[in-house]
Amino acid sequence: MSGQPSTVPEFPEWPQFGDEERAGLIRALEQGQWWRMGGSEVDTFEAEFGAYHGTPHALAVTNGTHALEVALEVLGVGPGAEVIVPAFTFISSSLAAQRLGAVAVPVDVDLDTYCVDPAAVAAAVTDRTKVIMPVHMAGQFADMDALDKIAADAGVALLQDAAHAHGAQWQGRKVGELGSIAAFSFQNGKLMTAGEGGAVLFPDEETRERAFLVHSCGRPRTDRDYLHRTTGSNYRMGEFTAAVLRAQLARLAGQIDVREQRWPLLAGLLAEIPGVVPQTIDPRTDRNPHYMAMFRIPGITPERRRAVVDALIARGVPAFVAFRAIYRCEGFWKAGAPDETVEQIAARCPNVEQIHSDCVWLHHRTLLGTEQQMHDIAAVLADVLAG
Repeated sequence: MSGQPSTVPEFPEWPQFGDEERAGLIRALEQGQWWRMGGSEVDTFEAEFGAYHGTPHALAVTNGTHALEVALEVLGVGPGAEVIVPAFTFISSSLAAQRLGAVAVPVDVDLDTYCVDPAAVAAAVTDRTKVIMPVHMAGQFADMDALDKIAADAGVALLQDAAHAHGAQWQGRKVGELGSIAAFSFQNGKLMTAGEGGAVLFPDEETRERAFLVHSCGRPRTDRDYLHRTTGSNYRMGEFTAAVLRAQLARLAGQIDVREQRWPLLAGLLAEIPGVVPQTIDPRTDRNPHYMAMFRIPGITPERRRAVVDALIARGVPAFVAFRAIYRCEGFWKAGAPDETVEQIAARCPNVEQIHSDCVWLHHRTLLGTEQQMHDIAAVLADVLAG
């Protein structure tokens, strides 16, 4: 890492778009029907996104948080239920359950992969547990083999929070082939995006149709008499969003290929920097889309970490501090929190306490850069840490 660069050359922009998105928007505009009940873009996107992920049963919704809410409601989550979630995640994972009146139970994660720890999940299961929600952190699958067994033994459902896992594979199986419901986000920073949007994948058509009712105010697709058959809300995706996402999906595989090539190089370079520990990839995740390039700096103070992130940004590397532990967010305690204190939860989440304090992540567009830029990132980080 000799000859430290002062800045890193500009990475590819995000979001990316081109004539495909423009054509899709015009196509949606000119069809004359701009909502899913009259147009064709949402229906087509659902078929294409589902096929890409190994299931014909996909439902497009307004955003990733709503995707989780719809999935949880279909799984029967409501007041009195508990949903086990990793304590290290974006807070939508817990809020989706809490908004339905359930209690979100945070548990510890693995110190290497940052995904939920199956042993912690097993210890948290009670007779009130309704759903276990693993989060595939940065595209790295949680241990689905262990979690499947825990869920089956306990008689509870698994809900994959796959907001980071577009195109991921676990031991050759796609997200939609694992037998459990999965929720995706298309928010502006995600691996494919229309600014906002979400999708839910289901293992069967019956469950998908129940979710359709939930996402459309309880109203059947062909209803003309306002026969609202269940509770729900308006979570319907619009035609313009779907048109953009169809174009985004078409370029996803190629972008994943590039990131899969860049991450091993960057991770190896980061690991050579004293005090830097990159996220470990479980080899059972045999296709990882790398939503983030994540690494820890154990022992760093919060103030120093913020200064490091600011210095990286100033030198052309789009960097961020990691998610805050959900139980250390004020909003977590407003509704549906467990009957524990912050410090009691922290005591049983020692790995989360470390990761949320010392982890840094880089935007996935860095991994769309050149091989030389991977060397430049590592050189800049080494220089910043030495400064």
